[in-house]
Amino acid sequence: MTGVTDERSGAGNRLGPDAGPGRSGADAGPGGRSASPPSLRAAVGLLFTESAAVVAMVVYNGLTSTVVSWRDAVIVVGFAALLAAAFAGLGWSLARRRSWARGPAVVAELMLVPIGWYLASGGQVWPGVAVLALSLVGAGLLVAPTTREALEPD
Repeated sequence: MTGVTDERSGAGNRLGPDAGPGRSGADAGPGGRSASPPSLRAAVGLLFTESAAVVAMVVYNGLTSTVVSWRDAVIVVGFAALLAAAFAGLGWSLARRRSWARGPAVVAELMLVPIGWYLASGGQVWPGVAVLALSLVGAGLLVAPTTREALEPD
């Protein structure tokens, strides 16, 4: 069975059920791209989870802490809101295969490493280890070859 040829890229780029591996074929999504690889899907899920965790932390601290300075409280909540929005925005962009988002996402993941280290060395060992592990796993998923290939421009 032969596939249909993509007119833009010539006879070598076949579309259809027998097109073979790559960005074309039966598993192609919108625009002829194949389904996202597991590493990219996991990285996107992790970014959304981290965004939700930041929001949950702010809500928990807001409900259980006593406000000493309203100015400081607004700064902390504002910074956390920006951080949560950044993680969610990067996750959203990577889910839509925007290649520019991979670099900032790797940097954001690596910026969590000192936070995890500080938590672990400051007496909160398990939360620190969790932050360290998740940040390193997230960075690893983002630099994985399958993720890089999925984000390459057509």
